[in-house]
Amino acid sequence: MAAGFGGYVTATAAAGELVVQPRMGFGDVATMRAGLLATKRARAATAGTITVDSYTRVGDLASAAAALASGAALNGYPLVSHGVVVNRALLHGVRDDGFPVQVRHGSADPVKVFEALLDAGLDATEGGPVSYCLPYSRIPLSQAVDHWARGCELLVARGQEEGREPHLETFGGCVLGQLCPPGQLVALSVLEGLFFRAHGLRDISLSYAQQTSPQQDVEAVLALRALAEEFLSGVRWHVVVYAYMGVYPETPRGAAALLTSAAELAVRTGAERLIVKTEAESRRIPTIAENVAALELAGRAARAARPAAPPPSSTDSQVYAEARRLVEATLELHEDVGRALLRAFKLGYLDIPYCLHPDNRGAARSRIDADGRLLWADVGALPLDGVAERHRPRPVGSAELLHALHYVQRKFDGAA
Repeated sequence: MAAGFGGYVTATAAAGELVVQPRMGFGDVATMRAGLLATKRARAATAGTITVDSYTRVGDLASAAAALASGAALNGYPLVSHGVVVNRALLHGVRDDGFPVQVRHGSADPVKVFEALLDAGLDATEGGPVSYCLPYSRIPLSQAVDHWARGCELLVARGQEEGREPHLETFGGCVLGQLCPPGQLVALSVLEGLFFRAHGLRDISLSYAQQTSPQQDVEAVLALRALAEEFLSGVRWHVVVYAYMGVYPETPRGAAALLTSAAELAVRTGAERLIVKTEAESRRIPTIAENVAALELAGRAARAARPAAPPPSSTDSQVYAEARRLVEATLELHEDVGRALLRAFKLGYLDIPYCLHPDNRGAARSRIDADGRLLWADVGALPLDGVAERHRPRPVGSAELLHALHYVQRKFDGAA
């Protein structure tokens, strides 16, 4: 089979380069093509992104088609509505062995998106049954698990037919983007990776979103790598770090410093790919030029950084201990990973702080300590006895939550 997206990232990492990738999606075909070409020409090792629009994400294809017909602006590329001829023309002369393209979509039911990207000749996408249901959808988690099982099997079947190795990235390490303690982010990333493997995928990536503490982030990515080594035999995998996904710095210098720190985190921990954010993130959707500037800044920062000698063991941190306990407790609930995930959320063994989805118990809470580490304020029913404190003396109030949401913005804008 062709090396595909995962092969490109692995080869680039072996050559000593960090792959940097934008979040980019435009409704207009010409603009989307211009964005892909600008990404390809950027002075960095890049991968392309096609992010679909919000109508397509929720399966409202009629509204996506109506917007196209009327010329209304869309906040992403309507991959399904444009159709195979337009999509293949978009990619002609753009995607090649040295510039793979990934489709990003946010859908709890990804089958239509997967069909469209395969028809277009693409083979890389992302998401997951938990990570694209709880934050982004109101459909029952059980339905999302079934939809994602079918989607995974579609990717594998078509890949085998066409001699391609499809690549699927779990979004599990980015659930809600912020204020989810790193141990649970790592656990969800591994668990969704196991779900993908169970449904036939052999080329995956594991995500982790930069949080509030640089040292804790290092522990988290190292823990993710260690657990992947332990649990994900038989697949090719790499790690993708996301630049901070919460309230972003408002000053150009603050935004640049935060992106630089994300690139340094990736290099220090051996992550192979980085999803960037731009200095415009706090105000509006970034332009093509702003995306390219962010890619090139991240590329320079990555080349200037040096891998840090790992600690004596990546398995003796608090993050690793929490993540391993959550993974093992979930897998003990059922031999089928999808059913295990459903039971884990029903019992509160997995519980995303501040997530309002009906299938999330909502008893767990997080806090930021004086050193900037993101910790549990209340573990609810999470099976972390002997690993994390069960609760703090007082609950997290709205003022403290708001303060925590703006912690990173204040830190980096203040330094700038």
